[in-house]
Amino acid sequence: MTAYIGRFAPSPTGPLHAGSLVAALASWLDARAHGGQWLVRMEDVDTPRCLPGRDGLILQQLSACGLQSDLPVVRQSQRNALYQEALDHLVAHGLAYACACSRKDIEMAHRRLGHERPRHGELIYPGTCRTGLHGKVGRAWRLRTDKFITNKPLALDGIALPATHSIAESMLTWTDRRLGVQQQNVAQEVGDFVLKRADGCFAYQLAVVVDDAAQGVTDVVRGEDLADNTARQIVLQQSLGLPTPRYFHTPLVRGADGEKLSKQNGAQAFDSAHPLAALNAAATTLGLSPQSTGVAEALGHWTREWRGLWG
Repeated sequence: MTAYIGRFAPSPTGPLHAGSLVAALASWLDARAHGGQWLVRMEDVDTPRCLPGRDGLILQQLSACGLQSDLPVVRQSQRNALYQEALDHLVAHGLAYACACSRKDIEMAHRRLGHERPRHGELIYPGTCRTGLHGKVGRAWRLRTDKFITNKPLALDGIALPATHSIAESMLTWTDRRLGVQQQNVAQEVGDFVLKRADGCFAYQLAVVVDDAAQGVTDVVRGEDLADNTARQIVLQQSLGLPTPRYFHTPLVRGADGEKLSKQNGAQAFDSAHPLAALNAAATTLGLSPQSTGVAEALGHWTREWRGLWG
């Protein structure tokens, strides 16, 4: 069997809050319960949103909780050459194309088709530039989901699909370790998603797939709010000939208004001066029992509990 490698990959746009700590603790416990490695990766590919010094603050918060990376921390902002190599591969195989459309252009295209903007979420890209730029200047690069066809039988979680299976024609199916069987038709429900933005920044979807493969990640443990990204990442993994890790999406921490805690809605940093209290709150969200001993002893107890629940 491939040795277990897990990771925690925060974006340094602010300090970790209670919801972030749930994902960090779960990924650390899963790695320890499986006798594997736990890595920390700073997902700072979106450089305009990342604030100076926040990566150091995040590492201090994790260290206060006894959560330290087993290998040197990787920073996405230093790995653009790898992402460009992956994009070049997709372009060379006809799976990615330049796009000249602005958000306004996409909205206008949908209006012409009689489509209304969804109350929540983005409009699905209508494929305007799939056949070329027609004299316009390319702004971004997109993955061509309507042409994703595996060059070998696709087998995910025991479900074998024929070699001519197209994502545009039927559902992509996978199994989340906590949420169970999941399905999504990427072409119809997401559309041709961005790989490199108009401002030159590589998109999260491409960067995370390239990095997980480069670091040998076998298991991705992260918040349930990211579960919807999984199908896009599997499509990219297949397109680039990369392995698909196992996925586990943790419960979300919600505020008094019922919305998930996030930096966007003003979630405050957890109190790293009292790490056991913060860890106990995270452990409770994960269905683990509160502990009153020291941090190291609590982590050891929770590792044994996690092994019994998810090992």
